[in-house]
Amino acid sequence: MKPAKILHLHSTFNLGGKEARAVRLMNHFGEAAEHVILSAEPESLSARDAIDRGIRVSFPSDAPSLGGKPGLKRYREFVTYYRQFDLILSYNWGSMDGVMARTLFSRLEGLPPLIHHEDGFNEDEQRRLNWKRNWFRKFALGAAQALVVPSERLARIASDVWKQPEQKIQRIPNGIDVKRFEKKPQRGAVPGFTKREGEVVVGTVAGLRAVKNLPRLVRACAAAGDNVRLVIVGEGPERDAIRAEAERVGLGDRLLMPGFLAEPARYVGLFDIFALSSDSEQFPISLIEAMAAGLPVVATDVGDIRSMVSQANQGFIKPSLDESGFQESLTTLAQHQQLREDLGLQNRMKAQAEYNESKMLGRYALLYGHALGRANFGVTK
Repeated sequence: MKPAKILHLHSTFNLGGKEARAVRLMNHFGEAAEHVILSAEPESLSARDAIDRGIRVSFPSDAPSLGGKPGLKRYREFVTYYRQFDLILSYNWGSMDGVMARTLFSRLEGLPPLIHHEDGFNEDEQRRLNWKRNWFRKFALGAAQALVVPSERLARIASDVWKQPEQKIQRIPNGIDVKRFEKKPQRGAVPGFTKREGEVVVGTVAGLRAVKNLPRLVRACAAAGDNVRLVIVGEGPERDAIRAEAERVGLGDRLLMPGFLAEPARYVGLFDIFALSSDSEQFPISLIEAMAAGLPVVATDVGDIRSMVSQANQGFIKPSLDESGFQESLTTLAQHQQLREDLGLQNRMKAQAEYNESKMLGRYALLYGHALGRANFGVTK
């Protein structure tokens, strides 16, 4: 059977949670599919480096643009382009014009099915959803074959706000290769990092964007003690602001920002504490990776984070507006090694039991295979 031709419509293809999952699925499907990837931010393509060399994938420059004002003429260009594919996979708000085009012309013959994936919101919707976008989503998703979300909160929004029927909403929690994170981390995996005696290392993996509120984490680490060091892995526009805040609070010489680093299984275990200071998350893969590596977690209570960690760790998940509580939690873990080890063990056990990627891969293969009319799609021999 010929490989399925799949078109991916991404808001951005810089490596983050949704991109890491999309790449993992592409690598898993192997020769069963060939892929074309469009990004609403054409220069944001760092996730391409994580795609296995044997995967057939292209990033065309002559395809319709996901950026621009909505309009029928532009939507017709999408529809013409769609006819060469067997399946369309769209991701987040930045792809919604492509989703709308498919819905407006859904009665035309020869159009492939579309499955939309929603993983969360940008800074402009972190506090309150935009009513215009809600209306747009409600209508645009009308002809989608399925709407995939990772978290319970997003499933409720899809049903209650975007008015999508429950049978269309597919909640598939993110999963990872848990066993890879059980191995010892590799020395030298984080450039410029050498752990010092008596030092407690707080680490996070995040895009350096305002919604991640990394200055909050900087302040918490500064308040937690002179032996606390912070490692922030990731790239983004807020780098200078984070560095400036570290200098302001006296953490400048204890902050390491090595940029984007592939293969987190190589380095996450170097941390003593994993921290998320975001104003908005849903079901972060980086959190699952930290749990699988046996780390205790300090985080803001956004998305599904509280329910994701072990019950023992839930007391260290604080409301996003409670900065003092966040700082107190981080300080407590920094001062008590045995507590860190106990919580880390509980988190690892939960990751092993609930977040292994085999379940995730199987559910996506079944969903995509049903849309393609290929019952054995993605089934490895």
